[in-house]
Amino acid sequence: MNEQIREKLALLPDKPGCYLMKNKHAEVIYVGKSKLLKNRVRSYFTSANDLKTQRLVNEIVDFEYIVTGSEMEALILEMNLIKKYDPKYNVMLKDDKSYPYLKITNERHPRLIVTRKVKKDQAKYFGPYTNVYAARETKKLLDRIYPLRKCNIMPKRVCLYYHINQCLGPCENHISQETNEEIVQKITAFLNGGHKEIKKELEDRMQEFAESLDFEKAKEYRDLIEHIEQVMEKQTMDLQDLTDRDVFGFSYDKGWMCVQVFFVRQGKLIERDVSIFPFYNEPQEAFVSFIASFYTHSNHLKPKEVNVPVGTKTELIENYLDVKVKVPYRGQKKKLVELAMENAQIALKEKFSLIEKDEERTIKAVEELGDALNIETPHRIEAIDNSNIQGTHPVSALVVFIDGRAKKSEYRKYKIKTVQTPDDYEMMREVVRRRFKRVLKEGLPLPDLLLVDGSKGQMSAAKDVLENELGLDIPLCGLAKNEKHKTSELLYGDPPETVPLKRNSQPFYLIQRIQDEVHRFAITFHRQLRGKGAVQSTLDEIEGVGPRRRQLLLQHFGSIDDIKQASVYDLTKLGIPNNVAESINQYFSSHKNEDSSET
Repeated sequence: MNEQIREKLALLPDKPGCYLMKNKHAEVIYVGKSKLLKNRVRSYFTSANDLKTQRLVNEIVDFEYIVTGSEMEALILEMNLIKKYDPKYNVMLKDDKSYPYLKITNERHPRLIVTRKVKKDQAKYFGPYTNVYAARETKKLLDRIYPLRKCNIMPKRVCLYYHINQCLGPCENHISQETNEEIVQKITAFLNGGHKEIKKELEDRMQEFAESLDFEKAKEYRDLIEHIEQVMEKQTMDLQDLTDRDVFGFSYDKGWMCVQVFFVRQGKLIERDVSIFPFYNEPQEAFVSFIASFYTHSNHLKPKEVNVPVGTKTELIENYLDVKVKVPYRGQKKKLVELAMENAQIALKEKFSLIEKDEERTIKAVEELGDALNIETPHRIEAIDNSNIQGTHPVSALVVFIDGRAKKSEYRKYKIKTVQTPDDYEMMREVVRRRFKRVLKEGLPLPDLLLVDGSKGQMSAAKDVLENELGLDIPLCGLAKNEKHKTSELLYGDPPETVPLKRNSQPFYLIQRIQDEVHRFAITFHRQLRGKGAVQSTLDEIEGVGPRRRQLLLQHFGSIDDIKQASVYDLTKLGIPNNVAESINQYFSSHKNEDSSET
C-alpha cells in the first residue's frame, strides 16, 4: 500500500457513496458502491483477499470517492459511472447479451419482425427469447397463420408472400384499418397465451377439410397444429396469474457469482438467462448491482414484476427500476425463486468442476511431457517460430506457456536484422541469441523447456547459440510437421530422436497447441509487416504523401491501379494540394510498366 492510499484511507467518511479504483495509468479499473464508504474501501487494503480480488488490489495505485445522500443515489451513480468508464474489473456489469423480441410495428400496415432493440415507438414487444431460433420459429408460425405485411419498404406490386396467402398485399389492395387491427389483436392474444384457442380453431378447420375429402388442405392445418405444439407448448411450469415477471436467484463461492433469471410471460416460464462472473464486494450488493445493470446496460424489457430471494434489498431495486420487486414467501412463485437459486448453485459448481478438471488435465500433460523427456516438470515452456516468404520481411515470434497455459503478456516479436536471404537456421540463431542475451542481462526466468519450430537443423542452430555462445543448458526440442503442416513428431536428444508420444495423448495435444499458437503469432506479425511494406513500396516513395494521404487515396480509389488512372483534378478534389497531386501523377506516369497488387 503506497503512502498516498494510506493517507486517503484515513480520511474516508462514514457515508454512502461510490468509489473509483485507478491504476498507474490513471485509468478507472473498478467502480463500486457502499452505504459506508469508510469500511468498504478500507477492506480492500486491510482484509485478507482471495487471489482474484488481490489481482485487482495489486493494480490500484489511487482511488477517488463520491459521497451521496443515500444508498439509492449511490446505486444510480454506480450505474452511470460504469457506463462512462467501462472498467475492466466490473465484469458482471458488462452483460452484452442482447436478446431477440417479437415486435408488431406501429405502422399504417404493421409488420411482425424479430428485433434486438426495444424502443419507445408505441410498437408491441413480446419476449425476450434467449434463443433466437425460438423467436424466428414463432415468427415463421405466425406468418403462416396471419397475413400481415412482410416487406420493409412497400413494393409497387404484390410479391410471393401474397400468392402463398401470407400477406394481404397492401401494396395493391386496399386494406382497412379494422382488418389490420383485428390481425394485430389475434397475434397479441396468441403470444399472450391464447395459442390453445387458435389451435382448437385450426383443429376444427382440419376436421372440416378432412370430412369434405380435401386431404391436402387438412394436411396443411395438421402441420400448423404440430408446429404450434413444437414451438408454443414446450413449457410445463404455469402460474395461476398471467403477470409478466422476471425471477432472480443467485449463488456465490470463491469470489464468483452465478445469477439465474427466469423469464415468466403470461404465467409460463418461457426462457432463462445464466450469468457467471467474479465480484469484489459483498454478495448481496453485487447481486443488487447486477439486477440494476441487467436492465440499465442491456436491452432487457422491464416486466411488471421482479421476484428475488429473501434478504435482497427490494426497496432499493424497486425505486431504481420503477417496477414491483417482491420476495415471495409461499406458493409457486417461492418455488420458482428456489429453483433459480438451485440452478445457480448447480451452474457454479459445474463451472468450478470444469475448471478443476481442465487444470488437472493440463498440469498432468505438463508432468507427463517431462516424464517422456526424462527432465523435471517443464512448468515454463517457450517456443520460437520463424516466418518469411522468399526472404522478404523475415520475422520470428516467441510464445510462453506456464503450466500448460498461454502467458500472452510475455509473447515477443522479432524483426530479423542480420539475415538478408532465406536462411531459417541463421534466423533461428539470431532470435535465440537476442532472446537469451536479454534474459541473462535482465535476470528474467529461464524456460524449463525450449521448443523450436523445425527439426534437426533448427535444433542444432539453437543449441549452438545456447551452449557455445551463452553457456546455457536448457532442454531443447524440435517440432517437426507433416506434409499437411500439422505437428507430426517431437524431437529431443543429441542426436535428436523422436519422442514416443501417442497422438491421442494429452502431452501431444499440449505441444500441438503450443506449435499452433507460435505459428499463428509469427504469421500474424509477418502479415502485418508485409501489408505495411506493400503500401510503402509505392505511395510512400512520392514526396508529399504521408500515412494520412496514403490512407485517403486508398480509401477513395480502392487500389493503386485506380490511383494511376486518376487525373490531377481528381486528386485535388480530395483536398490534396496541387503540387502533391502533380507529383503523384508524374510518379505513376514514369512507372507505367510497374505492376502493383495493393488494395
